[in-house]
Amino acid sequence: MTADLKAVLAGARVLPVLTVPDPATAGPLADALAAGGARCAEVTFRTPDAEQVLKAMAAHGGLAVGAGTVLTPEQAERAVAAGAAFVVSPGYDEDVVARCRELGVPVVPGVATATELMRALRAGLDTVKLFPAEPLGGLRTLRALAAPFPGMRFVPTGGIDASRLPSYLADPAVLAVGGSWLATPAHLEGGEYAEIRRLTAEAVERSAP
Repeated sequence: MTADLKAVLAGARVLPVLTVPDPATAGPLADALAAGGARCAEVTFRTPDAEQVLKAMAAHGGLAVGAGTVLTPEQAERAVAAGAAFVVSPGYDEDVVARCRELGVPVVPGVATATELMRALRAGLDTVKLFPAEPLGGLRTLRALAAPFPGMRFVPTGGIDASRLPSYLADPAVLAVGGSWLATPAHLEGGEYAEIRRLTAEAVERSAP
């Protein structure tokens, strides 16, 4: 699945993780992210209107938009129907992984242990989300988990901010970093799209090789 996900991300190494309460903000948010240089985004299924937000952002055309916090196969189906180019889960669920593979969409399940990594390998996956990265121990934990699984790539997410981004991206096991600091619900509530654009541009610059 790495090749598919890498193709979807188009080389992007920063994945904005978005919780968007109001679908009306989806268009301006997509504009701000794209203007800041983002190539992808993850819309979490944590709000009642997440499908509408995902659909609107996917229609923007400037971003590869995926669905996050997908907990069930039915949610995965709805996400793909709304235009999700990839699916991210906070944990590892065999049924969600199997349904995404049936739908032909890259899936990035969350892991926190070596046992979950072994399950992901057994399912034929080679990209997982380390979540919640910082509370689990950050880079020390990522490196400890990556060592016995040299073919596995990680998308660490959870508690990471701009200051920690470069050190994560410097690790060869890291494919991309997920971050919610780029566009928070408070940014959206305040209409702070210029700030979202600035934070995105800063993160994209820090992620450049």
